[in-house]
Amino acid sequence: MTVQDPATGKTRFVVVPASYVFLLREDPDDTDGTGTEVLLQLRQNTGYMDGHWAAAAAGHVERGETAETAAHREALEEVGVTGLDLVFATAMQRTAHDLPIDERIDFFFTARSWSGEPRIVEPAKCADLRWFPLSALPDPLVPHEAVVLAGLRRGDLPALSHHGF
Repeated sequence: MTVQDPATGKTRFVVVPASYVFLLREDPDDTDGTGTEVLLQLRQNTGYMDGHWAAAAAGHVERGETAETAAHREALEEVGVTGLDLVFATAMQRTAHDLPIDERIDFFFTARSWSGEPRIVEPAKCADLRWFPLSALPDPLVPHEAVVLAGLRRGDLPALSHHGF
C-alpha cells in the first residue's frame, strides 16, 4: 500500500503489521499419537478469508502498540484469555497482489499457557472454535497461516519467513 506524505507530497510505501497467536496444547486424549493440538477459529463476516480456519486470535498492531501487546489484546478480544506465556515463532513478510492492502509483516506467537477457558467472544466474526492436531489440520486454512503451522509441526520454522513473493 502507498500513502502520500502530506509534508513532501511524495508517495511512501506502507507495510501493515499484524500479530497472530496459536494456542497450543498436548492432546488430552492422545491415544493415536497425534500429539500437539492448535486452537483455530472458522472466520465469517470479516471480509477476508471467510469460511477458512485461522489462528484463534489475530489482528492488526495498533499505533503505539508492540507486536506482543497486540497479541495479548487480540487473545482477550477474540477468545477471552489473558496471561499468555507468548513464545515468538516467526515474522513473515508477505504480499498478496490481488488485495487492496498487499504488503504485510506478520508476527506469529505460540502460547502453551494462559488464564481462562478459550471461547468465542465475537460470534459475528467466528462461526466455530476447535482444537485440531497439528498433524491433521482442517481445510481450508488461511494459506499463509498454513505455512506457519506446517513449520511448527515439522519443527523447522525459520525466524523470518516469506509468503507470496
